[in-house]
Formats: sequence, C-alpha cells, structure tokens
Amino acid sequence: MSRRQHNLEALSFQIVMTVIAILALILIVSPSLVVVIVSFTSGFSLKFPPPGYSTRWYLELWNAWQLQFAARNSVVVALWSTGLSIVLGVAASLAISRSKRLTAKLLDSLFMSPLVLPALAFGLAALMFFSLIGLPVSLLTLVIGHTIVCVPYVVRNTVAALAQLEPTLLESSAILGASRLYTFRRIVLPLIRPGIISGAFIAFMSSFDNVPVSLFLRDAATDMLPIRMWQDLEGKLDVTIAALSSVLIIATIALMAIMERTTGLSKRLTG
Repeated sequence: MSRRQHNLEALSFQIVMTVIAILALILIVSPSLVVVIVSFTSGFSLKFPPPGYSTRWYLELWNAWQLQFAARNSVVVALWSTGLSIVLGVAASLAISRSKRLTAKLLDSLFMSPLVLPALAFGLAALMFFSLIGLPVSLLTLVIGHTIVCVPYVVRNTVAALAQLEPTLLESSAILGASRLYTFRRIVLPLIRPGIISGAFIAFMSSFDNVPVSLFLRDAATDMLPIRMWQDLEGKLDVTIAALSSVLIIATIALMAIMERTTGLSKRLTG
C-alpha cells in the first residue's frame, strides 16, 4: 500500500511539474510569438491580431538607415568586447582555476563582481570615471564598459572547462619535456575550446543586447541598436521595430542551435 501511495505521489509530482513547465514556457514564448506575428501586419500600427499580412515592413528595414547605423555600431562593439573578453577571461581562468591561494579567490571575486553590481550603477560609475580622466564617450568607452561586464561569462565557462581537465595530461606533457606554451597550445587549448566558445557566445549576446551600460557610454555618433529600438518605441509604435525584433529572435535561436550543436551550451550553463 505504501509503495502504491509512493508511486501515486511521484506521478502527481510529475504531472504538477509538467503543467508548471508548460505554463512557464507559454509565458516566455508567447510575447515573442506575438511580436513575430505582428511584424507581418499590413497595417501601419502595432495591433494584434493584425488586420492583414504582408512582408512590407521587412523590406522597410533596408531603408531604415538609422537602425542599420545603430546595428553596425552594436556589432562592432560586441565583436571587440568579445575578443578582449576572451583574452582577459582565458588568462584570468588559467591563473585562478587550480590555485588555492587567497589572491586567486580575490581575483575570482573581482572578475565576477560585474554580475553582482547593478548594471545601471556600473554604467553611471563608468561615465563618471571616464569624465574624471577626461575621456569622452565614444566607441572606445563602450568597448571598455562592455568588456568589463562580459569578461565574467568567459571566466566562468573557461574555469568550468579547466576543472574537467585531467592534471595527469599536464604532468605527462611536462615529463616528456614540453614547454608550458606548447602544452597550452596543443593540449589545454583544444580541450577547453568548447568552454571558451560558449563563454564568447554569451559575452557577444550580452554586449549586443546591453542597454544600461550603453545608455551612459554612448552619444549620437555611437548610437546602439537596443537604445535606438527603445527610443523609437517610445516616440512612435513603428512596425519596423517589430520586423527587426523578429529578425533578432530568429537569428538568436539559430545561433543558440549552432552553439548547442557544437559545444553543448545548455550542459555548460547548468553544469
């Protein structure tokens, strides 16, 4: 009887959790699905359901030079920030991954601190710091600010990859006379490459979609895509923004599928 009751409780728990998961999935996916549907409207305003369907707003993206300019800036800043995050993050990970010293723990806390500090507070502090040293806001300040908030993602994923690295491989390489640089290039780097790529992907997406830091560190000449979309939605309900949002949604899903296929991103995020 107790075994039957236990099975019923387990079944009830599974049913409840499945229902909760389905409801959560609906709440997460529904807003994006509504945006995609509205982007195909034939009308001139954001209205759901749309009065008709057309691809005219996707064609309008080719003429939206302000959005293209902002998108180009966002891509440039994201690429530079990701590249710098990889260099700094991998170097930091190698220094703190296997060290038991207090300095290594302090460095780990330092590199993780941008994830704890509110992004708006960091953006304002960065603006005040750059103003204090006389550095005007530009693409350079954006790259610096984005790099600081993106490095933790590379560090965390690379440290996780290094934790799975067998120490005997490094010892065997040293016994056979290989230098540290050769060992890193031929043994360590190939084994931790999936972790680096995963961290770089998250860093790129975080930089491209960043609003709080970009809000303080950009000017008219360095307009960023998320800020431009936000401003256009405040001033007017432009359907072109819905079309652009749909393109970004599809591109993000495609990139996530590629990353999951090549590096097992979900396992690294939950591991």
